Amino acid sequence: MGDVLLRAFCFVFLIFLGFILKRVGLFKQGEYRVISKVVLNITLPAAVITSFATYDSPPSLLILVVIGFACNLLMFGVGYITSRGKPAGERAFRMLNYPGYNIGCFTLPFVQSFLGPLGVIATCMFDTGNSMMCMGGSYALTSTILGVGERGTAKGFLKKCVSSVPLDTYVIMLLVSLAKVPVPNAVVTLTSLIGGANGVLAMLMIGMMFEIHFEKAYFKQAAVTLGVRYGFAAVLAALFYFATPFPLVVRQVLAIVVFAPITSVTPVYTEQCGGDGALASFTNSVAILLSVAIITGLLLAMGIG
Repeated sequence: MGDVLLRAFCFVFLIFLGFILKRVGLFKQGEYRVISKVVLNITLPAAVITSFATYDSPPSLLILVVIGFACNLLMFGVGYITSRGKPAGERAFRMLNYPGYNIGCFTLPFVQSFLGPLGVIATCMFDTGNSMMCMGGSYALTSTILGVGERGTAKGFLKKCVSSVPLDTYVIMLLVSLAKVPVPNAVVTLTSLIGGANGVLAMLMIGMMFEIHFEKAYFKQAAVTLGVRYGFAAVLAALFYFATPFPLVVRQVLAIVVFAPITSVTPVYTEQCGGDGALASFTNSVAILLSVAIITGLLLAMGIG
């Protein structure tokens, strides 16, 4: 228990440190994008390569890709149904902020620290399906339904997928693992060193992105959104943990990833579809705090660490 709390505290400290360093002027507004590029294009792929290289991925885990996609589709459907008859801006907000899980830059560092290679592989599988919606799927559906923003096309969607280094890494390493192609030790040594920095950089980046502007008008809508997200997450987590035949580590991963916060690109998509981008940013920041607390509690409750 003490080890779990200590490591969770370290993650919280890094988020707080990133926030403070931005406040005192060491980092300027928007400079988190530099670290974001390093995380998404270097340290996160390295951590993924290391995990796949050191653990044989069973083909049965491919179903997690479908689960990741289905969870997003479910939450998008909830946003669509509950927003019927509402103004277009509110409809866009719900359809974009109910689905979407920030896996690579938030949840993966927790899994990497507590659940080992199999946990990372399972997380990557889930995130493969999740990414299909986060990288434009939800936006394309929302803009088409509401007739706003740039209409999504199959070509544009595929271009986003191919240009996503984390998603490309997931797919390539999955194929390498299924084909039983060994990764050279020299490569694993290098990726282990680089991937070890993923958690530190990801948490610093989240801290640098963190912004809470207290507007009374935001509280009710943010509370409703997060109540729906985490309410469904609790149901899904219980279902995955108690009612699926996966190995324990995989069930633990599924119970954790559904409590991930909203993705960092959601406020941008929300604004492009006519929704309130500032409200989306506020909701995202609160979600980060809640997710840290909930995931830490889950780690303790499941006896991980």
